[in-house]
Amino acid sequence: MTRSSLPRSGTFSEPAKKHLGQHFLHDRGIISDIVHAVDPQPGDRLVEIGPGQGAITFPLLDRHGELTVIEFDRDLIFPLTEAARAHGTLEVIHRDVLTVDFSALAHNGGPIRLVGNLPYNLSSPILFHALDHAPAIRDMHFMLQKEVVDRMAAGPGSKVYGRLSVMLQAYCHVTPLFTVPPAAFRPPPKVDSAVVRMVPRDPASIGVVDPAVFAHVVRDAFGQRRKTLRNALSQLCDSPQIEAAGIRPDARAEQIEVADFVTLANQLAARSA
Repeated sequence: MTRSSLPRSGTFSEPAKKHLGQHFLHDRGIISDIVHAVDPQPGDRLVEIGPGQGAITFPLLDRHGELTVIEFDRDLIFPLTEAARAHGTLEVIHRDVLTVDFSALAHNGGPIRLVGNLPYNLSSPILFHALDHAPAIRDMHFMLQKEVVDRMAAGPGSKVYGRLSVMLQAYCHVTPLFTVPPAAFRPPPKVDSAVVRMVPRDPASIGVVDPAVFAHVVRDAFGQRRKTLRNALSQLCDSPQIEAAGIRPDARAEQIEVADFVTLANQLAARSA
């Protein structure tokens, strides 16, 4: 594909690949809303996950002048690179995003800002991968399946409050921004999408002593939602230890605040130290 064959909008036409979970955004109003939410400023280090046909890429380049993108689909690399010449400086990393070291990207230039329309079949693994590098990330603006965003931001007592909610909220401020209808994509997905902002918390305010113990507690607590914590966490602790963290042993995981999970995990980490 030559530059002369590219549409004036800067995007290009490549068929979506179902096995990669591709749905290409085309609604200009939604694209404008995303760029406005990101609000790139001079000196920012923007990294886009899954640029696809460049719907968000090129408006970000027009605003900011330079951008790094991570794209797994080899067939998109050349047309994306060619189309970007008219908009700014584009660095393409041809890798599976789950193998990209975000901390290394931020090593010399300061924290990065992540942006992306995430493939729905990989959204949770990508979110947890980003958490592993949270100190190197200033903020994240992601488009995901709306029900995933609802789970990310849910509070105790909600039917969708779960492991994802607790793990993300322990390390980040999670703010849903707006809903995106299926018609905004080609091909349209069968569900609504939503854009969410995640801002990593100051490390000093997180309070998790041992991330591995914390993750184990949360995983077991929500492993069988109908069980009380006394039963769900029986392999990790007993009722007196749960009570010592200020939690009722007969409560269920969906009733427990994020901070209480942190307290319990820290007590268990101190016991095993």
